[in-house]
Amino acid sequence: MAKRDEDREKRLAEALRENLRRRKAQARGEDSAGADAPPRDGEGDQPQAGGGGPPLRRD
Repeated sequence: MAKRDEDREKRLAEALRENLRRRKAQARGEDSAGADAPPRDGEGDQPQAGGGGPPLRRD
């Protein structure tokens, strides 16, 4: 049974590393495309909600 747990831990660790690699690659792709890319459908067409009132007071 201990061998089975070790195998499971190894598989889980590898899956977590692969997931982290994918997430980092995805984040890098979004960062590089953010400034130069045109807005996606529906983005940039309308003003953002909640931007028309006076500024909030912060005391």
